[in-house]
Amino acid sequence: MPLSGPRFHTDPAQLYREMRRDHGPVVPVTLPGDVPAWLVIGYREMYQVTADPVLFPRDSGLWNQWEKLPPDWPLLPMIGQRQPSVYYTVGAEHQRHLTMLQSALDGVSHLELAKHAEELADQLIDGFCHKGETDIIAEYAKPLPVLVLARIVGLPDADGPPLIDAMTALADGGADALEGFRYFSERLRRLVAEKHAAPGADVASRMLAHPEPFTDEEYALDLQALTAAGHLPTADWIGNSVRLMLTDERFAASLGGGRHSIPQAMNEVLWEDTPTQILAGRWAARDTTLADCRIRAGDMLLLGLAGANMDPQVHVADGAADGFRNGNNAHFSFSHGEFQCPFQAQEIAEVIARSGIEVLLDRLPDLDLAVPAQTLARRPSPFLRGMAVLPVQFSPAPPVGGRP
Repeated sequence: MPLSGPRFHTDPAQLYREMRRDHGPVVPVTLPGDVPAWLVIGYREMYQVTADPVLFPRDSGLWNQWEKLPPDWPLLPMIGQRQPSVYYTVGAEHQRHLTMLQSALDGVSHLELAKHAEELADQLIDGFCHKGETDIIAEYAKPLPVLVLARIVGLPDADGPPLIDAMTALADGGADALEGFRYFSERLRRLVAEKHAAPGADVASRMLAHPEPFTDEEYALDLQALTAAGHLPTADWIGNSVRLMLTDERFAASLGGGRHSIPQAMNEVLWEDTPTQILAGRWAARDTTLADCRIRAGDMLLLGLAGANMDPQVHVADGAADGFRNGNNAHFSFSHGEFQCPFQAQEIAEVIARSGIEVLLDRLPDLDLAVPAQTLARRPSPFLRGMAVLPVQFSPAPPVGGRP
């Protein structure tokens, strides 16, 4: 079946149920240009694939379709070519990059991180709180992670606005996406040079101080991977959580300032509405069988994170339909295994998202949707799930400080 169409963002739960009914936990799919792949949507099969980097490595060089792809194939940036960064290396080289990056992230104080997130959240809200209405996605959820990540990696606040523009263009994939990528890449290369000359208490400086030597290009690519991977998923985590709290009466108490429901909403989003729906990918190192499907050497397996999270077999722990999910973080939203999102990065994303939601609801306690819930639209992608816009209204409120 084609891995495209509006149902991936209008009704993914029903679509995955139909896939499971018709094909089981491993689904043969086609990508643009009739390129074949396997979509893994079974929870146990997902665990099997992500826990076995020998049989299913993240090595795109194994792919048996490279010779059939046109040079302008639209998913090439997502699949990725071999680059000397933590995201594209494998084996011992991947571990070398990962160890350096984890060591640098270990130095991020969660107290300082929350302070940065709250301060920058206040500054963003100051930009629209007097108007009584805004689009939470464009004006808040998207820029906040960029601004916080810029601070912790070592970029000055003055770089915030152009970095927001570049990252937004890159995420939206429009006509200015390439220019945004160029700015983003060049700015991180210059950051590496700046931190060589004047190191500080930031992630980039700690990366440069790591005892294992890397090239400046490797440092820049790892910073690029960290920042890009932390931007849109965190923005969509904020946006999807706020949408849930505004449309589901179970979370209405949080809108009055009660914070106990915020982590519950955030956890439910990771299970039911995860920002990264499908992740590429793994490649079979040899012929094998997965859920009775014959996988050939070099076949690509797409990680259906959302489909695996929705697998009904993992929601029978206590007899309740959602019993396995409540208070449980055994979802695949950050992937799993050797190539999952580093735990430190997961914590950073959670602090940014939770702080952003808390400040928003504290500052604008009567926040409400400005349009009917059924008219809200998602970005049209089977791979990423986030709101295109989230129009809200509220009582105008005074600012508390300056804007970024």
